[in-house]
Amino acid sequence: MMETRKALISVWDKTGVLELAKGLAAHGYEIVSSSGTAKYLEEGGVTVTEVVDMTGLPAILGGRVKTLHPTIMGGILARRGFAQDDEDRKKFSIPLIDVVVCTLYPFEETAEKGADLDQLIEKIDIGGVSLIRAAAKNYYHVTVVTDIADYGSVLEELEKKQEFTLEFKQKLALKAFRLTSSYDATIYKGLCSEIGTSEEAGEDKILPLRKAQDLRYGENPHQKAALFMPPLEKKPFEQFSGKELSYNNLLDLDTLLRGCSLFQDQCACIIVKHTTPCGTAQGRTPLDAFRKALECDPVSAFGGIIGITRCVDMETAKAIIETFFEIVAAPSYADGVVEFFREKKPNLRVLTITPGYAPNLQLTGNRCGYLVQEDKLPPLPKEDEGKWIGKARPDLWDDLIFAWKTAAITKSNAIVLVKDGAAVGIGGGFTNRVDAAEYALKLACEKAKGAVLASDAFFPFPDTVELASREGVCAVIQPGGSIKDEDVFKRAEELGISMFVGGGRTFRH
Repeated sequence: MMETRKALISVWDKTGVLELAKGLAAHGYEIVSSSGTAKYLEEGGVTVTEVVDMTGLPAILGGRVKTLHPTIMGGILARRGFAQDDEDRKKFSIPLIDVVVCTLYPFEETAEKGADLDQLIEKIDIGGVSLIRAAAKNYYHVTVVTDIADYGSVLEELEKKQEFTLEFKQKLALKAFRLTSSYDATIYKGLCSEIGTSEEAGEDKILPLRKAQDLRYGENPHQKAALFMPPLEKKPFEQFSGKELSYNNLLDLDTLLRGCSLFQDQCACIIVKHTTPCGTAQGRTPLDAFRKALECDPVSAFGGIIGITRCVDMETAKAIIETFFEIVAAPSYADGVVEFFREKKPNLRVLTITPGYAPNLQLTGNRCGYLVQEDKLPPLPKEDEGKWIGKARPDLWDDLIFAWKTAAITKSNAIVLVKDGAAVGIGGGFTNRVDAAEYALKLACEKAKGAVLASDAFFPFPDTVELASREGVCAVIQPGGSIKDEDVFKRAEELGISMFVGGGRTFRH
């Protein structure tokens, strides 16, 4: 005599489960369930066999143990046609379970609501994960359903074929293992935050990622792409207007967010193109900062993205739309500004940003593997922690630090010229420091006279200092560390250039 097929249903999220249970029952499945799910299904008119009726053991430990029983696990893991399994099932009266439907306790949602550690612990699903893993392991014989979005296809499969194909079961099993691995990784991440243990401990990196949005394509049209975010973290931006963000937009936005974090204590504007700044400035107002930043390199700014560290008012918005930008980003906008952008520049992507956001890790995949490093903004140089070569110029300190901040977000090799709180020349992404300096000085023209210069790394030779001196640069900030530091220092003194040596290297490749 054939055993009645059984479907074990144990779900936290009840969405759609009543219709699924009724559909399974209509195809001859006996519905097995426990406690809350059983009650819900029975109230909906489904005949249910409770787990306790199969195991003879009620839920214990306040509901912590319900389905963890040899009768249930044996029924899921038993291999049909295996003599040892058939013998054990007969000996211990273990019925077969053919379908497992399970959704897990909402650990992530609970963590996002700010639950304390005890509350989080109680939302770590044990029985559900065990059911899912057992069913997925035995996919040859058991169908495991973990996604509400699959309920319809489960019933369609039964309607068409009266049973589940191996291919269908394999597909659902892979989905189940993906769910349990992501669930465990999210628990690890959430508990690290609560317990205070570093996520970087050990040799393995556990980095759960969830798709935040699809992108039209990658860096080029032939490449598929999407944005992923770790669970328990929100995107550091919100879009209010304009076209969809592209992959390249997001690469540029990373540089912009770094810049806005460095400049968040100032009313500043940063313009980024191809992941490197082409204009930075601080000003009395957002409009003042924007105009000064745009003056640095208006040709490169065309088609770039712009960030402002203060609320964007209408006067600034009107100035912004005079140039083509892909993105404008700021912490907030004055009343009517977003609507103004929508009307005047419907394709302009308008974002609010969280400048202080920074992930713990920076992950870069390439043909060598995955490079992982801490994602840290560099510490600002301090005047009492470095040394002056030649005449000290505390009167130029603000400009030197502004130049250093700009160099810290510029592609290496980077040379930045600043005058009166605004970049007047930015040379980034060059394979040697002299070319970077020549480009920055070319942009600055006569503004180089009386400007200060920042370098993202040491000077290997005095040549860059000599070049800067010829164009009238009066002060330099650099980290030092070259084996020829003394030659560079000596030449700076001979040329009358004040040089501050301090802060760390800020390479960006």
